[in-house]
Amino acid sequence: MVDDTFVLGVDLDGVCADYTAAFRAIVASERGVDPETLGDQVSWSFSEWGISAEEFDALHRCAVLEHRMFRTMPAMEGAADALWRLSDAGVWIRIITHRLYVNWGHAVAVTDTVAWLDQHGIPYRDLCFLGRKPEVEADVYVDDGPHNVESLRSHGAEVIVFDQPYNRGLDGPRAHEWADVEELVSTLAAARGLWFQGQLPGLQDPSRRVDHRVRSGR
Repeated sequence: MVDDTFVLGVDLDGVCADYTAAFRAIVASERGVDPETLGDQVSWSFSEWGISAEEFDALHRCAVLEHRMFRTMPAMEGAADALWRLSDAGVWIRIITHRLYVNWGHAVAVTDTVAWLDQHGIPYRDLCFLGRKPEVEADVYVDDGPHNVESLRSHGAEVIVFDQPYNRGLDGPRAHEWADVEELVSTLAAARGLWFQGQLPGLQDPSRRVDHRVRSGR
């Protein structure tokens, strides 16, 4: 990696992957209730669903190891396409996620995460599993977790807040969708001298490029 590479640090849950939708379905299944009865997530802790810290740990473990949530959760609309366009423009995509949360479940978490990334055509150069995100260098980060954003900014990092109900108290820059992320990252990268070469020709659906490479053995 050359010194002038512009690195984008990308969170997964709540940014690329719809953790709330997947977790709601699993909590409802475990409780034997309609998912609609749980309502919207408005807090980071899911306290509005009547979940204690201890119960969250148990439900999250069940979701990861029994329901294989990291393999099956839906993707955020536009994430793959926007990341491919940024990658084609020369941005180095670095996935940074705190998914090794469940003890004795690391193999499942890593395997299912990689499978999910390939399934949804998410491009990346690095994949980092850790909770202390300031330890991973990037020129700009996109994250939804209030504690992550505050920690990164306390270390002087540039952070784009991916809009969620539980982070509305944070200052911007803020992205409400992936088109906003793409625009903000493009502006920041251009300001630092990155020359944008644009999407490669002949690729109408860049997010399916992973499928093509897997099928062709490349």
